[in-house]
Amino acid sequence: MKNKLLLEDKLKLRKRAVVESVNDILTSALDLEHTRHRSPVNAIAHMLAALTAYCFYDQKPAVFIPANQELLTA
Repeated sequence: MKNKLLLEDKLKLRKRAVVESVNDILTSALDLEHTRHRSPVNAIAHMLAALTAYCFYDQKPAVFIPANQELLTA
């Protein structure tokens, strides 16, 4: 039981690394910074533009999940 929890935690930690790297790409390469917008519509438009640019970004990070599912159920 304990081994299964450790494996799930390891997979979650891998996903956290991907989330952090996506956050870094959005802030550094695509200029999504927390700024004080005068209207909420302008802030949402700024976020939507950054996410749209991320869709066209070539080097997206990914998580490697092993094809052997026995590791996940053990």
